[in-house]
Amino acid sequence: MREDIREMMKAGRTCVLATVSGKEPHCSLMSYATDDDCREIYMATRRDTKKYRNLAANPFVSLLIDSRATGGKNPKIPTRALTVTGTIQSGVDEQRNKMIRGMLCKHHPDLIEFFDDPSLEMIVVQVKALQLLDGITNAYYEKIL
Repeated sequence: MREDIREMMKAGRTCVLATVSGKEPHCSLMSYATDDDCREIYMATRRDTKKYRNLAANPFVSLLIDSRATGGKNPKIPTRALTVTGTIQSGVDEQRNKMIRGMLCKHHPDLIEFFDDPSLEMIVVQVKALQLLDGITNAYYEKIL
């Protein structure tokens, strides 16, 4: 993975999570954190949400991370948009849940109360592919093995 993509993923705080139920797409604005090598993305959601039901039925997801909140406001620097394609890892054990919750709290200290909610499910996205749009026409694609 390119270092600039890894830096963009780590610097970001929010992403758009796209899920699907049948033929209907659904997008959700999510807070996230990544592991050190950015091959996993961590989020949390309540079990009573549409996104959670969609994830339970279809583990394939797409995320959009962009640079608007991390320096893309300078008109001379084009906005960068990163599309992440991945799958949800199911069956995360309690020890791993605690680790993920801790990473989310560290990256989002303003959301600690939310992450302490016992009705939350920790989400782990295994990154499968990346597509970076740097400006209007400069695109880069990478499959993650």
